[in-house]
Amino acid sequence: MLFSELPLISPILTALSEEGYTNPTPIQEQAIPPLLSRRDLLGCAQTGTGKTAAFAIPILQLLHEDRKQQQGPRRIRALILTPTRELAIQIGESFAAYGRHLNVRHTVIFGGVSQHAQVNALKSGIDVLIATPGRLLDLMNQGFISLRNIDLFVLDEADRMLDMGFIHDVKKVIVKLPTQRQSLFFSATMPPDVAKLADSILNKPVKVEVTPVSSTADTIQQSVYFVDKNDKRKLLVHVLNDKRIASALVFARTKHGADKVAKDLVKAGIKAEAIHGNKSQNARQRALSNFKSRQTRVLVATDIAARGIDVEELSHVINYELPNVPETYVHRIGRTGRAGHNGIALSFCDAEETAYLKDIHKLIGKHVPVVNDHPYPLDSAAAAVATPAPKVVNKPVSGRPGPANGSNRRTSNRNRFKRPN
Repeated sequence: MLFSELPLISPILTALSEEGYTNPTPIQEQAIPPLLSRRDLLGCAQTGTGKTAAFAIPILQLLHEDRKQQQGPRRIRALILTPTRELAIQIGESFAAYGRHLNVRHTVIFGGVSQHAQVNALKSGIDVLIATPGRLLDLMNQGFISLRNIDLFVLDEADRMLDMGFIHDVKKVIVKLPTQRQSLFFSATMPPDVAKLADSILNKPVKVEVTPVSSTADTIQQSVYFVDKNDKRKLLVHVLNDKRIASALVFARTKHGADKVAKDLVKAGIKAEAIHGNKSQNARQRALSNFKSRQTRVLVATDIAARGIDVEELSHVINYELPNVPETYVHRIGRTGRAGHNGIALSFCDAEETAYLKDIHKLIGKHVPVVNDHPYPLDSAAAAVATPAPKVVNKPVSGRPGPANGSNRRTSNRNRFKRPN
């Protein structure tokens, strides 16, 4: 299917064409028509399938059509609630790109920076507000934001909202919304708590599920290294000494750990930066910009900071520490293997993390192949605890992956909606 075959207005189709996009992803193809019919929607899709475009495009069209019939000052008509600053910024960039030929204004608000510019944007009048929960509630309490005119509400990355402890903030926002509204609920995974929250928000929603819950993309080649905890730093340097690894997003469990890993890599002569919640917004954006432009080869991130990071053709994701929540593994490795390209996900597992690996195997429904041929193997008895007879890879999985299914760069760029947003 082509975007031109969907019931989209000319200004949006022109913007999509200017971006080089021609074909919608499955979630966009299935979500856009019912959303244009003003139906509630429950979207479950793994990271990188294009959820942002699936809701941004119809919201822009609906607000544009409604705006032609309205008079007077602008009121906030659409609210997109998202868990992280990086994700909020990227959603804002998407609204700017797809709505460049429309008379629809948006702004992005988030914490960690001065509220002055954000308040000025709100006072000038906007149609779409993209916000993180904390700053939204703060400005609501100060009287700068009213939600009484909201017609469209989007809860994005709902599973991450709950993981980050935002459930109470989300509920505080929901009670301030008009009862009569169109609600959109997107989540990469659908555990019971998330499903319960969706039921409380949505009214007879259309359900769109483009992949099995908690699955990993087939375009991602996964492998695990069993390694002693004290040898992880040396193993990471060993792996990154392979110059075929063009760029790598490395996940650490804590902010302090992310800083330490980045410093160790720099000492080893590898260009690396850390990104996490204790960094200033300017520092985070600078680190991300350097990584995207390949000035920095390795970005070390915590899970909260990494949600929403979207880097074209990211070759590798490395789990320096395995997450204790198996769904987080799916989110992490979903940073690679996007837009028609293959990706490589490497995980380091020490003796204390074998239980986490078992949970990951259970969630994704398969065993991650083991790399035995490396300089710092974990004691075989400890490694055996992880899983009975997993598939073994004799050589480390490295190098730069090429496009999947014969896709070329031009084709993959046209389908960049496969990123989350």
